[in-house]
Amino acid sequence: MARRSLLIAATAGVLATACGSAMSQPAGKVALHGDNADWREPLAEAGRAMRSAAGIELVPEVIPSLESFEQVVKSSLRTRKTPDMLKYWSGYRLQDLARTGGIEELTDAWEEAESAGWVDPSLRTAFTYRDRVYGLPMNLTYWVFFYNTEVFAELGLTPPTTWDEFLNACATFKAAGITPLHATTDGRWPAFIWFMEVLSRQDPDFYLGLMNGREDYTDPRAERALTTIAEFAENDWFTELDTNHTDAAASVVHGTLGMMPGGTFMTANLMTAGGEPGGNIDAFVLPMANPDAAPCMIFESSALVCTVKGPDRAEALEAAAAWLRPEVAGAFSSTLQDGSPNPRVAAANPMVEGIVRTARERELTMLNRFWELGPPELVEATVDDLAGFLLNPSSARSTLATMQERAEDAWQVWREAEQS
Repeated sequence: MARRSLLIAATAGVLATACGSAMSQPAGKVALHGDNADWREPLAEAGRAMRSAAGIELVPEVIPSLESFEQVVKSSLRTRKTPDMLKYWSGYRLQDLARTGGIEELTDAWEEAESAGWVDPSLRTAFTYRDRVYGLPMNLTYWVFFYNTEVFAELGLTPPTTWDEFLNACATFKAAGITPLHATTDGRWPAFIWFMEVLSRQDPDFYLGLMNGREDYTDPRAERALTTIAEFAENDWFTELDTNHTDAAASVVHGTLGMMPGGTFMTANLMTAGGEPGGNIDAFVLPMANPDAAPCMIFESSALVCTVKGPDRAEALEAAAAWLRPEVAGAFSSTLQDGSPNPRVAAANPMVEGIVRTARERELTMLNRFWELGPPELVEATVDDLAGFLLNPSSARSTLATMQERAEDAWQVWREAEQS
């Protein structure tokens, strides 16, 4: 707790400094604050495109601590030193921010973009609170499994299209002396990845029900998902749990790791390690474990948010209205090497193009990522519980009981707040 307090205090200082720079932006420039340094150049590139298209330039400001980012942002919304624009999360985290009254409604901007064909209408729910839009999608990350095409070919494998083919690929890699799968608790948040991927492929309806508080963690379907993950661990299919995504990406490129689950925002890690998307590196959507269920995949999309008390409020709203223009959204996604929420933007690389084509041809249902679903405090605690499970895969039932107890309390608090 002491360490967390120090991190919050330190980040508050960074935010105060960043807010000061936002207030000093000259006319025609608006500061946009986020938590990811990797987005600085893509945002700057989008800002330059926006300057040409709409006469306003985005100036990226990075607040480096994910751990305290949300808390500090919420505190700043009550002051006149709040940033003009934020890179935030969709889903319940955006709803939580909207309930403060500190961010602008962007329904008109959404509807204008949708009428122009500049945004996928199916994404709207993830950015809505009480039927009003409070954020615009910045990117569209597809959660996939990355693999080395050359190693697949050497082992006689093709991208799996059934669950049995996926299991066979894991067994083939293990027999060849190659670790089949990446699993990690490094950075804390990735602990939810395997639960999310397995549960959504076994029962996507239950996944949505559980994440929205309509189902229980003690349900046999949740236990089945953890049992499957435990079997993978017992088969010795996982990497060491301290293997971060950067090192895992390099291992895929170098042929020492079979498959890595992750969002397409991780493409840059693969390229840095020498991978060529659509060449020696590609990706597939994890097949359904239940062939009778509607096929699905996980997506992730950050929210572009405007604050009510930002010093350059009018220009921030103009910038938001221009964000989904093809030239702006395209400049951002091509630099980030990620997917775009604008269907008219060309894919950033052949790998992303193939994923988009797969999603459309198979009519995959898009499910929001675990991190964005459910009350934020519950998600944070559940991530820690899942990390404990990965470290001790024999603890499935006790882990689920703990998570259910947390969920009951968290959902009660959330629903009471909704009625106020």
